[in-house]
Amino acid sequence: MITLTGHTLTVEEMKRLLLEGEGVTAYPISMQKVAECREVVEKIVEEGKVVYGITTGFGKFSDVLIQKDDVKALQHNLIQSHACGIGDPFPEEVSRGMLILRANTMLKGVSGVRPLVVNMLLEFVNRKIHPVVPQQGSL
Repeated sequence: MITLTGHTLTVEEMKRLLLEGEGVTAYPISMQKVAECREVVEKIVEEGKVVYGITTGFGKFSDVLIQKDDVKALQHNLIQSHACGIGDPFPEEVSRGMLILRANTMLKGVSGVRPLVVNMLLEFVNRKIHPVVPQQGSL
């Protein structure tokens, strides 16, 4: 079992995770940082502070304020607007690597995601559930 901290993942550990299917877990202190960062995001929304991409639109809509009741829909719409891709899917090892690297990055504790998101990514890795990711146009 390899423990992700957000800072210490090595090439050798990635090889074990990708080629040997070794399991992965999150370092508790890193998960605490994830939770603390999420609390900051929730406080920003609750207090109605203006923060790009959280309580405003994106790009040319950055001056559009998003009401508290619409913040969740904004994030959902952002994901849907980027849900595109064509072509053959990446090999399973590549999509597995994407999950691992995304979870590891989130464990730095600066992304604002809910801890549930990190836990689900790690659960997918451990259960060998891998997304089908088209090779062209995927974000």
